[in-house]
Amino acid sequence: MPDRRRADARRNYARILAVAEEEVAVHGADASLEQIARRAGVGSATVRRHFPSRRALLAAVSRGRIEALRVRAHDLAAQVDGRAALLAWLNDVLAYCVAARGLAAALAYDSAAADPVHDNACAATLQEAADPLLRRAARDGAVDSDVTVEDLITLLVGIALATEHAPDPAARADRLFHLAVEGLCPPREGGRPGA
Repeated sequence: MPDRRRADARRNYARILAVAEEEVAVHGADASLEQIARRAGVGSATVRRHFPSRRALLAAVSRGRIEALRVRAHDLAAQVDGRAALLAWLNDVLAYCVAARGLAAALAYDSAAADPVHDNACAATLQEAADPLLRRAARDGAVDSDVTVEDLITLLVGIALATEHAPDPAARADRLFHLAVEGLCPPREGGRPGA
């Protein structure tokens, strides 16, 4: 679909988005909209016209990463082991959330929204991408059938947000993710729990 905005509106959007990417990389989801407007050389109203909410701005900043995760889910769907495919994808989502400040906030579900999943474009894209992986893992008996993609994304968002100020956020997030996946009990003879 062609972009019908005026040339100056397209330039403003591109400039705001470029500055927002830099600010979110430094300050995460708490990046100041006023600072973004100042650095982009536009008014706050212009920023809000293009991005009516902080989530809309974070979604735009995260669009490339979300697309990469969607493609990754599609690629993993061809793996023979449904559990391994799902866990590899979840690990990738968590790694992105930890490395890309602001992505976890963009994925968080808004429980006050009429449709918390589909009112969040980032989460809706990942939900659609992960659904075949989760269904297959459930069919293989590797995941309880009542687990939802929303449950899994909420878990990953929680881990990412809880570890973002740790001395080594990636290592801490990875440890918590594996605790959640494997459970708190030590491995039994003959294999890991849940294996």
